[in-house]
Amino acid sequence: MKKSIISFFLITIIITISSSLIITGCNNTTSNNTASNNTSSNNTTSNNTTSNNTTSTSNEKITINKDKIAFTSNRDGNNEIYVMNSDGSHQRNLTKNSARDANPSWSPDGTKIAFTSNRDGNNEIYVMNSDGSHPKNLTKSSANDLYASWSPDGAKIAFTSDRDGKTKDTTADNKTVNNGIYVMNSDGSNVMDLTKNTTDDSHPAWSPDGAKIVFTSERDGNNEIYVMNADGSNNVRLTNNSANDVDAYWSPDGTKITFTSDRDGNNQVYVMNADGSNQMNLTKSSSRDAKPFWSPDGTRIAFKTNRDGNDEIYVMNADGSHLVRLTNNKAKDYSPVWH
Repeated sequence: MKKSIISFFLITIIITISSSLIITGCNNTTSNNTASNNTSSNNTTSNNTTSNNTTSTSNEKITINKDKIAFTSNRDGNNEIYVMNSDGSHQRNLTKNSARDANPSWSPDGTKIAFTSNRDGNNEIYVMNSDGSHPKNLTKSSANDLYASWSPDGAKIAFTSDRDGKTKDTTADNKTVNNGIYVMNSDGSNVMDLTKNTTDDSHPAWSPDGAKIVFTSERDGNNEIYVMNADGSNNVRLTNNSANDVDAYWSPDGTKITFTSDRDGNNQVYVMNADGSNQMNLTKSSSRDAKPFWSPDGTRIAFKTNRDGNDEIYVMNADGSHLVRLTNNKAKDYSPVWH
């Protein structure tokens, strides 16, 4: 009898200890699983937070357009500003209105485009975001303001204007108001006349270092290419012939200047050294080739030509070789500017 009682108590103790161990193990497992889930939850939260922060940061970044060409086209019935990839793909209208919008100019950072528009009744300089949004009138004058060119630091814009009413011939009965080169801050403030003479000066373009401005002038009787300091001083003539030389633009490294000339009987694209030496015809065709503009790396030149019957945008190597047509329609596409 005693042995039975002792056996009963031993069995009870063993069962109690076993139950205690099982419960402890379950609690530990539950605790570990909870910790694991908490860690997983925290990691998930951390990863989601990081992802959201990255997206937020990404959204705050300014989109910079690279290897794009803006140009003017009348394919929608009137002149508008278009943009395309440098291979001619993805052509789209940025301005989309009934006014005449022309002569685009990229800001150095690629976020904005300055252009000429008559949407307020006369030619004015406007600026818009590079996607065409938020156009703003910078000049707001009764004069004709056109051909904008950004300074390399983006702080200033040079342009052509007849705002001072200077006349070519003060003795003539029919006085003709002429154009001059002006500069303003990129917000339209502090407008200054740089050329200050009674002959036509137009189409300014900044040198890559911002120290000089190349432009067209007829001060010697016909259109020639000149260069001056960015403050308007030290005007130097680069071309010297009886033809018309216009539309000058600097190469990205500042060593060369492209321009349009009719010295061979029709408009052709030429290049010269920045001091005016070594002038060469690049296109050498019977068509009208004009409005040359360098690629950002200086290896190619975009220009407009009518060699296919109407004005289209072409690109060629900087030595005039390997011509490629970028636009192909019955409209006029011209004034390409690369970024």
